Amino acid sequence: MEHSKPIQWFPGHMAKTRRKLKESLSLVDMVIEVIDARIPQSSRNPELDSLAAGKPRLLIMNKADMADDAATTKWIAYFQKQGYYVLPADCKTGKGLQKLDTILNEALAEQKEKWRQKGMVGRPVRAMVVGIPNVGKSTFINRMAKSSSAKTEDRPGVTRGNQWFTLKSGAQLLDTPGVLWPKFEDQEVALRLAFTGAIRDQILDCEELACDLLSLLAAHYRSFLLERYKLEEPLPEMGYELLELVGRKRGMLISRGEVDTTRAANMILDEYRAGKCGRITLEHPPVKG
Repeated sequence: MEHSKPIQWFPGHMAKTRRKLKESLSLVDMVIEVIDARIPQSSRNPELDSLAAGKPRLLIMNKADMADDAATTKWIAYFQKQGYYVLPADCKTGKGLQKLDTILNEALAEQKEKWRQKGMVGRPVRAMVVGIPNVGKSTFINRMAKSSSAKTEDRPGVTRGNQWFTLKSGAQLLDTPGVLWPKFEDQEVALRLAFTGAIRDQILDCEELACDLLSLLAAHYRSFLLERYKLEEPLPEMGYELLELVGRKRGMLISRGEVDTTRAANMILDEYRAGKCGRITLEHPPVKG
């Protein structure tokens, strides 16, 4: 897919957040990264691997209820081979999150034994929660905070503005602001983030974005597209013609019978992001050739 101009978005506060994140890593035993199950690789922060080197890592594949089950299974296997713990979940309902404590204990079993030998009995597991905007990190934190025994405010030695939550199990979670990276060298990654709403629509051409999304759905989830918008074969090959067709089907007409493509584009993006188009995964793990 070709985009007319490169997508760039790196607000100034993101650089500050990255510095804070690096400072806070020394306070935790493990890093929990919340990602979007619909775009598991594109919704990861590529800087985390170097920043969090040496610490156990858990990937929470949020919005698994909106992703293609078969694709999610492949992604889990892919990430586990790379040494990550993986937990598919729906942070809105809490589905899957009941396994969190088990994974934390398993990942830090050796460390906990070392603490025991040093007489540090009862030393709580501490994990940092990270994630780029719109992956559901706040939803995860809110869900865990509701079931937590206490909410702890700023502490000495902790970067101001970060929040600690103590779970019923005693594990402590450190919340951090969402962070993106300075530039998108891969425009396909930028597009996937834009499709899911991780990049603000105000800086994008929504019609162009909707055309790209429709082209992708036509290629990989054609039956979903036909059913959702009551379309029939053969479908137009061009994304803009698809956009006009969907708009016409939904009665989004303006003067002289022309389609209000802006309105149609916003509707398509909204429906996709709400999961109304079906369980769709927009990228798949690399296959070794």
